[in-house]
Amino acid sequence: MDVLKEFHEISDNPYRYATGLKDQGKKIIGFFCSYTPEEIIYAAGLHPMRLFGTKDNISIADKHLQSYSCSLIRGALADVLAGNLDFLDGTVFPHTCDSIQRLSDIWRLNTDLGFFTDVVLPVKLNTQSAREYMIDVLGRFAQDLENYFGKRISDESMKSAITKYNTIRRYLSEIYELHAKDPSILSGSDLLTVIKASMIMDRDDLIDRLPVLLTELQNKERTAGGNGKRIMLVGNICDHPDIYTMIEKSGGDVVWDDLCTGTRYFQGMIEESDDPLAAVANRYFDRPVCPAKHVSVTARGEYIVEKAKKYDADGVVFLYLKFCDPHSFDYPYLKEFLDNSDIPNMLLEVEDQLPPEGQLLTRFETFIHML
Repeated sequence: MDVLKEFHEISDNPYRYATGLKDQGKKIIGFFCSYTPEEIIYAAGLHPMRLFGTKDNISIADKHLQSYSCSLIRGALADVLAGNLDFLDGTVFPHTCDSIQRLSDIWRLNTDLGFFTDVVLPVKLNTQSAREYMIDVLGRFAQDLENYFGKRISDESMKSAITKYNTIRRYLSEIYELHAKDPSILSGSDLLTVIKASMIMDRDDLIDRLPVLLTELQNKERTAGGNGKRIMLVGNICDHPDIYTMIEKSGGDVVWDDLCTGTRYFQGMIEESDDPLAAVANRYFDRPVCPAKHVSVTARGEYIVEKAKKYDADGVVFLYLKFCDPHSFDYPYLKEFLDNSDIPNMLLEVEDQLPPEGQLLTRFETFIHML
């Protein structure tokens, strides 16, 4: 599929792609979290781009960060210190964890990449006062963009951005649902590539490519594949396509996930109302939360169990970055929920580099054989 090849080229070479956008005169705003209000950035005529951090020579970040910082934080800082992100016109830091906040401070003191801001959204998403506070934060973020770039963000441009992002989310959701029904139509690593590229590429181009890919998948001739044990991934981010490949080699298929580089990126539509900022805030309140946010003491556990049952998952793999405190604190009680629902599960802790292939295959094969 030519369109899938294009997604791979963008996902594999994000900075080359970004340089091409710069050559077209676009201004690029980097971000690290799905709680970044991309719609506001897009409505300002700017290009939002997810940053994943380098996996090469991240040791150059060690003089600024403690050794227990996760590889995403260290890789991102190493990237900017090495000059790999000089194409950026600004960076946005939602306060989702202490390490991101620490990265924000170090970034501000050691770089000069134009626009810089912290978007400190509320942690508790279950009160009216938190909703009002979030709307205020989003409004101030929009004003900061307007003041720095000299562009007015009108209600009309916000509504247009919301419509476009809703369309993108709808296509991604349809692709995910199609894959969940028949994993043979698309490998897990290809699915990760589509999601990752969607966070990087020009959204106008993306909205043209996704329906083409969806149509190709709908018309694709079915194969004998997709009959493995059905696996759900749970965690923060996955930037290792090999994990999907090894699960498939071991006799499994990733049919659903709860990842920042997965369903948490596109789940939840934004109401197309007369108050765009309130609509964006409402999505953050209504969509499934990650461990950095709080709705209730049982919300995450109930959600994971519900999705595992809905998509007939035979087992759940917890995929966590080492030293990620929010997800580490989250794991014990999520495991308890799954255990109480008789859903087998395993924990895989990863860093910037994966363990040896043989070791990983053995772990996956053992778990899937148990299933």
